[in-house]
Amino acid sequence: MAKTSAMMRSVCIGKHKANVDLVAGLGNGQFVDVKELKCYANCVLEMMQAMKKGKVNADSAIKQIELLMPTDIAEPTITAFDLCRDSANGIKNHCDAAYALLQCLHKSNPKYFFA
Repeated sequence: MAKTSAMMRSVCIGKHKANVDLVAGLGNGQFVDVKELKCYANCVLEMMQAMKKGKVNADSAIKQIELLMPTDIAEPTITAFDLCRDSANGIKNHCDAAYALLQCLHKSNPKYFFA
């Protein structure tokens, strides 16, 4: 799981030229309003199949979580996705929508937040 996360992080940082320090800050709940960081979030969430074209795909994300994560981490993460499935509703920009989901996930599950 750590290798997969690192690969997605690396690909999306490179693709969107996101600042590595700002990406690292996401894990601590530091959500800086920067386009590159928002689009990085969209990239990672799309790779995780948690979003597609700016729409939250919670059911797909939950299936991935069930397959890949240990139960003690999976259960609160699934609960967070259930709580956040509508967090991007009405947001047209894909990067902004992804950032809204990411912020909701962090707020709902800060202990097991991955970015």
